[in-house]
Amino acid sequence: MVINLGITPFFEDLIVKAVERVYPSVVNISTVRYVEQLFEIVPVQGIGSGFIISSDGLIITNFHVIEGSKIVNVTTSDGRTMKGRVIGYDPTTDIALIKVDAKNLPTAPIGDSDKLKIGQIAIAIGNPLGLAGGPSVTVGVISALNRHVKAQRLYMGLIQTDAAINPGNSGGPLVNSNGEVIGVNTAIIPFAQGIGFAIPINLVKKVVDDILMYGRALRPWLGILGTTVTPQIAEYYGLPVEKGALVVNIIPRSPAHKAGLEEGDIIVSVNNKHVSSIEDLQDILRTMHVGEIIDIKFYRGNKILSTKVELEVAE
Repeated sequence: MVINLGITPFFEDLIVKAVERVYPSVVNISTVRYVEQLFEIVPVQGIGSGFIISSDGLIITNFHVIEGSKIVNVTTSDGRTMKGRVIGYDPTTDIALIKVDAKNLPTAPIGDSDKLKIGQIAIAIGNPLGLAGGPSVTVGVISALNRHVKAQRLYMGLIQTDAAINPGNSGGPLVNSNGEVIGVNTAIIPFAQGIGFAIPINLVKKVVDDILMYGRALRPWLGILGTTVTPQIAEYYGLPVEKGALVVNIIPRSPAHKAGLEEGDIIVSVNNKHVSSIEDLQDILRTMHVGEIIDIKFYRGNKILSTKVELEVAE
């Protein structure tokens, strides 16, 4: 086990205990997909990590780890290799859910990514070698939150850490000093240097719940087109606030339309969470569920009003 951070014996013991708590649930995932090369179909092997979230064999990993795979093999930390089947996936968040037929498997303790703070210890754990070796562990801190990253697609709301995340660790857990999973490591940026990214576990839980219930991730839809209020825009148009999400257009018969929102309204909070930009609004909605009723506070002229909106599914 290699730990890439100069630390005191106290913190070393803390990190070792955190790894020991989580590692039994961390698995190796090896895949085979078939691609055409020079007019021939050839098998291409892939490798990644994942972690067990239920004792009967539900496993979280990255979508890009299993994308296009015909064969998925899972090797547990105690050396068992089993066939895995893909239950569902969500390319937008880079999350996939796998199932193996087993019982009494060790599960990962799940934390709360909404409580994260910049500077907290972050431990990236993977199992890239399977039967050939033990865990791969790197240690750093949370260096930024709510990062939006453009790779194959736009990934939003990511945790940024200086704990190195290599492709073999992709899909494994990012954990805090208590050994609780706070994110799913994703090696989506092959040339990133000195930084890694993880999908917040609270968003992952929502995606997993949707997959188990509906077979796919559901996107809650508000039904507005908007832009970010800046001090410059506020001064030019005489707006009552310098931050918020300005409603530019309302989609007819959308949840926003039904709730009485109008063009020109400035959304400043959702369920008492402050909204300072259109990105803030998008990030909050991504964590909500279809059918959930949310409370929106907004400015209409100089008056602050509120309305309740029932979110619908985005098709």
